[in-house]
Amino acid sequence: MKYEVILNVLGGLLRFLGAIMILPLLVAIYYGDSPYPFLVAVVITGFTGILLSARYKSSEEWKTREGFAIVALGWLAAAIFGSIPFMLDGISPINAIFESMSGFTTTGATVLLDIEAHSRSILFWRSLTQWLGGMGIIMLFIAILPKLGVAGRQLFRAEAPGPTEDKIKPRIRETAKILWLVYCSISLLEVIALLLAGMSFYDALTHTFTTMACGGFSPYGLSIAAFNSPLIEGIITLFMFISGANFALHYRTLYTDRKSLVKDDEFKFYAAVTLIATAILTFSLWKDMGETVFTSFRYAVFQVVSIMTTTGFATVDFNLWTDSAKIVLLAVMFIGGCAGSTSGGIKVVRFLLLLKYAQRALFKSIHPRAVQPIKFNNKTVPDDVMQAIVSFVVIYFMIFAVSTGLLSLMGMDIVSSITASIATLGNIGPGFNLVGPMANFDVVPFIGKILLIGNMWVGRLEVFTVIVMLTPEFWRR
Repeated sequence: MKYEVILNVLGGLLRFLGAIMILPLLVAIYYGDSPYPFLVAVVITGFTGILLSARYKSSEEWKTREGFAIVALGWLAAAIFGSIPFMLDGISPINAIFESMSGFTTTGATVLLDIEAHSRSILFWRSLTQWLGGMGIIMLFIAILPKLGVAGRQLFRAEAPGPTEDKIKPRIRETAKILWLVYCSISLLEVIALLLAGMSFYDALTHTFTTMACGGFSPYGLSIAAFNSPLIEGIITLFMFISGANFALHYRTLYTDRKSLVKDDEFKFYAAVTLIATAILTFSLWKDMGETVFTSFRYAVFQVVSIMTTTGFATVDFNLWTDSAKIVLLAVMFIGGCAGSTSGGIKVVRFLLLLKYAQRALFKSIHPRAVQPIKFNNKTVPDDVMQAIVSFVVIYFMIFAVSTGLLSLMGMDIVSSITASIATLGNIGPGFNLVGPMANFDVVPFIGKILLIGNMWVGRLEVFTVIVMLTPEFWRR
């Protein structure tokens, strides 16, 4: 393990993060908020980055281990230093780190008791952390720093969400730049659409940040319900759905092959699950809750897409829904969006391939000698990829089970424990009962918050990136 390389790159990442903090500082000046939290944060973060970069210099070639360490520790460092403005705004250290980690991991779980009581600049920073974390602050780092060169491949491999990395261009830096260009372009379209729908520029910008990142933070305690606008809900639903799809496919659809999305097996399965879940939930709300068909569909499509893409916005308190309606949302919590998207969760492609794997197992039980390869987009899926998927899901559910059990031992009811665990591990945001959409995670005990911070970190980095760091072999030189 080349520690000098890791610390040098982390120094560059902190310098970059310190520079980004100038944006909310300007927002604070514009709205007349106290600039103190961001002035201090810029100085501390930037100075720490400069010290690390100056103290640890290395031109050695990176290996995979360094890439994993930089991504995992980079996300942790971003959450810790990103919490400084929250602490200086009067939020306790553990709550500040929780909120910052929830932002950078695009989870959207909050511990703020009165969101509107905080300044516009603080809430702007809260939303901006999600936008940065959505496509990946490490990916942005790769895109703007050419000195990373070939070593950027290790970072991309460690940070890319999904079972395999999806390179658009041979050079990783070019791939990162293209993905960020697509990300920024679609973000601009959403800002324009929300402005035309009647939002203020501030609201349009902050909600675009968190929609595109599949994050779910809102400057309002009532989330999207604060606007009570079917048009705004429709626009946000559309952009949540877009953000839950593979951004590499968005690029190919725009520039190389117009049918890339509709030909992709994962996207078709993603769309099918969304439609089926929406139909079931619409029927449940209409039948059991006495809502009109239009209102039932309005609530159903928004909440299904919001939870499926792990965004976590809310237009209604679904804590008050019947168990049959809640079970639909719980089911899609475990799926998540597509690989290569900004969403969290297990990912659609893993569920699709596991279904094909199970189907093959059933087929071979009848025809033991038959050879039936698993196909994805008309290509055979290698056995090592399938083994990695099975391992991922097993470890994912083990973490979920342990997390749920520990929260229960801390005195939380079982429903709150289950949904708090999956909501943080899957980077979803709200759960049920004590951690419902109109509640917050402040009710979680101190140790429980530390546990859930770990869940968010592990879940955002696809489990292996963090778990592998717990093995002794990883740290040996």
